[in-house]
Amino acid sequence: MTPEPTGQLVPTPVGHDLVLSRTYRASVDDVWASVTESERTALWFGPWRGEGAAGRTVEVQMAFEEAASAPWIPITIDACEPPRRLAVSTEDEVGAWSLELLLAETGGATELRLVHHLTSTEHIGSIGPGWEYYLDMLTAARTGGPRPDFGDYYPAQKTYFESLAA
Repeated sequence: MTPEPTGQLVPTPVGHDLVLSRTYRASVDDVWASVTESERTALWFGPWRGEGAAGRTVEVQMAFEEAASAPWIPITIDACEPPRRLAVSTEDEVGAWSLELLLAETGGATELRLVHHLTSTEHIGSIGPGWEYYLDMLTAARTGGPRPDFGDYYPAQKTYFESLAA
C-alpha cells in the first residue's frame, strides 16, 4: 500500500493549520460516535477514560504506537459541540498540541476535517504522516478493512509535509 498524503498547510495569524480530511458514506452522528465513543476510538486511536465534556480532562491511551506499553495521556476537552466540533489540547515532549475535529454532513456523506493548530512547522515531517496514518486507521475501523502499516507513511511522506512548510 502506498497512501497518498492529503494534508494541506494553511497560514493563520499565530502560525499554521495542518488540515487533513476524510469523507465517509455515513451520517454525521455515526462518524461523531467513531471519534468520541471510547469503544470506537479504541479501534483506531486508543481508548479514553474520564468524563468527556467541555472543560474536562480525559486520559487517552494511544494504543497503536510502537511502545510496548502505551501510557495514558491527559487531554483537555476545550470544546465539544456534538456532532459537529471537538477541540482538544495536550502537551508532550514536542510541545503543546491543539486539535479540532470538524464534521459536516451533505447528501448522506460526512466529511471529517482534522485541524492541527501549529505554532511552528518544525516537526511537520513527522506530524503530518502520523495524522494521515491515524485517519486511515479510522477508515479501516469504520469499513472493517485491513489496518494500515505506519511504515507506509513515515518516512515515505516526510518530504511531502516538509515541502508544505518550505
